[in-house]
Amino acid sequence: MKILGIESSCDDTAASVVTSDKDVLSNVLYSQTLTHELYGGVVPEIAARAHTEKISDVVKHALFEANCSFEQIDVIAATGGPGLIGGLIVGTSFAKAVAVALNKPYVPINHLEGHALTSRLTDNIEYPYVLFLVSGGHCQSMVVRGYGRYSMIGSTLDDAIGESFDKVAKMLGLPTPGGPSIEKAAQLGDPNRFNFPIPMFGKKDFSFSGLKTAVRIQVEKNCALTEQDVNDLSASFQKTVCDIMMDKCRQLLKDSKFINIKTFVLSGGVGANVAIRTHLKKICEEYRRDLVAPPVNFCTDNAAMIAWACIEKIDAGHVGDLNFSPDPNWRIA
Repeated sequence: MKILGIESSCDDTAASVVTSDKDVLSNVLYSQTLTHELYGGVVPEIAARAHTEKISDVVKHALFEANCSFEQIDVIAATGGPGLIGGLIVGTSFAKAVAVALNKPYVPINHLEGHALTSRLTDNIEYPYVLFLVSGGHCQSMVVRGYGRYSMIGSTLDDAIGESFDKVAKMLGLPTPGGPSIEKAAQLGDPNRFNFPIPMFGKKDFSFSGLKTAVRIQVEKNCALTEQDVNDLSASFQKTVCDIMMDKCRQLLKDSKFINIKTFVLSGGVGANVAIRTHLKKICEEYRRDLVAPPVNFCTDNAAMIAWACIEKIDAGHVGDLNFSPDPNWRIA
């Protein structure tokens, strides 16, 4: 079975062809980063317009790389939420149009499920596992026991990790997206120069608004930031985020309810951060658990994860739904 997956929930237009045998035949992405960099963040209307302009070419490119035609595709899947409504409408409308024209099933996919199930595609892991889903718009931990069987453990009370990276980068005058910029600057900084608080320490939920405020206070104290100031602030902020993630992970590793779950998964765009991966891997090794993180290009938004989530959804007995309407707040648990 060949699935055409389409992802357009934020500022990347992506298409991929994935088989039920876990072969990723293509994984094409058009990034709008340079366009939105001019505005210091993603502008929803501009993003939606770019999706409209690029989606046809991106899908054709994905089919070309996969060496297959529309007629050889068995199912068309597209992200239906959560995300920016303009982009969701573009991807959903395109997928439905192709499905109707070819008389093929259309399956809406939850973007978070795409991230949640990615390691099943890339690392062939088995259920159940504990998942840390950390991205620009989401931050939560949950137990994944099967498709549609998600038990929430903790979630952010305010901001997501990725959003916090973006806001801090903007404070420091670093380019967007903030995650890679801060990670790069942090390599040249002193992570111990600034002592930032660890919000919700000892709790399963997350909070990052206080951490952002603490960084802003330091920025305001040093009106004329030097390059070293920026590097040190970046390193100290990143270290604190790592400490927060280690605190959450340690609580779950010590919790008797999860003692029989041997695999911990880090997924989502922030999962590409090397420092966070390294710290979580170290603590998992202490407790003799396996930390699995997909390859970097499968952590950030991509369409292969959407196609794979579609395969899991079909295997679980779900069918297509042409009456589906995009939902920018679609939850999975």
